[in-house]
Amino acid sequence: MINKKDLALLRVTHLRGPNIWTYRPVIEAVVDIGALEALPSNLIPGLYDRLVDWLPGLVVHRCGVGEHGGFLERLREGTWAAHILEHVVLELQNLAGMRTGFGKTRSTGDTGVYKMAFRTRDEHVGLAALAAGRELLLAAIDDTAFDLAATVARLKELVDQHCLGPSTAHIVEAATERKIPSIRLTDGNLVQLGHGAAQRRIWTAETDRTSAIAESIASDKDLTKTLLKSCGVPVPEGALVRSAEEAWEEAQDIGLPVVVKPYDGNHGRGVSLNLMTEADVVAAYHLASRKGDSKSVLVERFIAGDEHRILVVGKQVVAAAKGEALWVTGDGAANIIDLVDSQINTDPRRGSGEDSPLNALAPERGAEIILELERQGMTAYSVPLAGQKVLIQPNGNVSLDVTDSIHPSIAHAAALAARVVGLDIAGVDLVCEDISRPLDEQRGAIIEVNASPGLLAHLKPANGEARPVGTAIIAHLFEPGDSGRIPIVGVTGTLGTSLIARLVGCLVNLTGVHVGVVSGQGMYLDQRKVVSGDCIKWETGQRLLINRTLNAAVFESNARMILTEGLAYDKCQVGIVTDMEGIDDLAEFYIRDADAMANVVRTQVDVILPHGAAVLNADDAAVAELADLCDGEVIFYAVDPDNAVLARQRADGKRAVFVRAGAIVLASGADETALLPLAALKSASSKYPASVLAAVAAAWALDVEPALLAAGLRTFDATPKQSTH
Repeated sequence: MINKKDLALLRVTHLRGPNIWTYRPVIEAVVDIGALEALPSNLIPGLYDRLVDWLPGLVVHRCGVGEHGGFLERLREGTWAAHILEHVVLELQNLAGMRTGFGKTRSTGDTGVYKMAFRTRDEHVGLAALAAGRELLLAAIDDTAFDLAATVARLKELVDQHCLGPSTAHIVEAATERKIPSIRLTDGNLVQLGHGAAQRRIWTAETDRTSAIAESIASDKDLTKTLLKSCGVPVPEGALVRSAEEAWEEAQDIGLPVVVKPYDGNHGRGVSLNLMTEADVVAAYHLASRKGDSKSVLVERFIAGDEHRILVVGKQVVAAAKGEALWVTGDGAANIIDLVDSQINTDPRRGSGEDSPLNALAPERGAEIILELERQGMTAYSVPLAGQKVLIQPNGNVSLDVTDSIHPSIAHAAALAARVVGLDIAGVDLVCEDISRPLDEQRGAIIEVNASPGLLAHLKPANGEARPVGTAIIAHLFEPGDSGRIPIVGVTGTLGTSLIARLVGCLVNLTGVHVGVVSGQGMYLDQRKVVSGDCIKWETGQRLLINRTLNAAVFESNARMILTEGLAYDKCQVGIVTDMEGIDDLAEFYIRDADAMANVVRTQVDVILPHGAAVLNADDAAVAELADLCDGEVIFYAVDPDNAVLARQRADGKRAVFVRAGAIVLASGADETALLPLAALKSASSKYPASVLAAVAAAWALDVEPALLAAGLRTFDATPKQSTH
């Protein structure tokens, strides 16, 4: 039997930003496989079969082979425990409903010690999957029992507890498709899309354009009806009542059958339909008064037909779904509860979680169902006769997609209803017999307009085509071509990087925009220090990105931050690399030679946007070699004007910054612009010409005019002003 110490996790790190592995968050584990180094998978009897039996989904893992079944091929041929652990952890996350696919495992150079990284969408789930994956792998190696079902159930609970809900996740995925960055602002579903002043915010199906006044109107059903009716939107006749007696009187005035519902309810709670008797109306009144936030209840004319939910985003209808009545058929032996469980709840689309498009029904607890059964002279414990059909729910379960069938006049009425209420995203409920025909041909009407509508019925309809509602919401929030980004400058290295970060912030600030800077000396807002001390931290960087006043941001980072946290931003417009010093301080991360160091520092270049630029120190050969990795432009800088790298750069007609005859020079091919002498700078800055050149090159890459560059260099004070706030 393998000793558990032979699969030891020496260090586990959550890298929350771009890192040496990938652009996205990963969990990195240093794994010591001990004696298993001498036992690759092909030498462990039965390991392959046990793993495939427990985790059949491993067959789709492509691994380094690059094709379906690639990992299993590696497993048969022989691979090592750390690599197997990577795939086991990924598959456990997939089984828990958190789809992930990226993973890598590399040797550290120490015998039996590996670095393993895997993608995770949540740290809590990822860490739990890592611990569970280790136990599963040990059990598979030792041929001992492992309770996979219980493990997956625990992981699913963590996913439900910590991950974004499916509707919010869908919107965020749509933003990612548009290359719009996102930041989760709370443990719930409040998410920032974009950065700084360019950001927008969502809270599931609410946005920062969703009016609080409109939400209040939507929750007041009587006021909503009044406004809709005044604008010509068809609504059912009805009135607000405050007692069961009033409800029955109003029902008689309107004419039976009627609908009774809370005036401030939503999502169909407390709604009773097709009421024909005084007893039904009175019971429905008490149900509605319990479900609403007040005792006021609406009594409305019942409209024959099916309930429909129309999703309006902006001024457009983007999806429509229809509800259906639910029935069970008796067998003479089972009660209503058992019949519902066997005939309705067995539908795999039904469940209690957010990812289930249909709700599981509980006849003994659902007040609306209890009331419906009472109208038929039954309870949840009644036993219908063999062949007897019993109505369980007259409507609801709005999950049959009918988007392609909606009549243009109905789409117009729904969009108008959302605008009348004032909602930018609305769920418009209407009842009609045929959504492909105008409402006035069938006495159809709009019955509610809801804020924060549920999206799952459109994302996972019980029948029909799923609709890209997230894409529509992102298009509503961001104009075409708008990525929600602000210019970001990243500075990585050890030589004068704090000075570079501050000077770049100063030069960009002169263009009239608000700039934030985080560096090893503090955090700055428009050149004013607001936080003292070392701020090269992921969380400090996030503080800049969520600041709605900022039009640009500058981040100092270093190899240690990349190795322990990852960069604080996903992409940048300009990335500066000054040097690759500091290897001796990174031995604990198994960074022991120049190639390993280059693999860390290249992260800064890897995140540069295609329309951005890398600013590289041509005086450092290893830094200059990073130019080939940049997706955008490269601007070299060097104190020596005769630097060979600069010469080749200029011969190719590209940009460079250097010093000639004591003056800073901008060059684009053969064209040169002298900015000003280094001697004109304040003394603290003039002592570090390379740092000044790097900052000038970065600001130039951001289209700061030469005249402003010169003015900024003359006035820049290396001694920051403290905030008085």
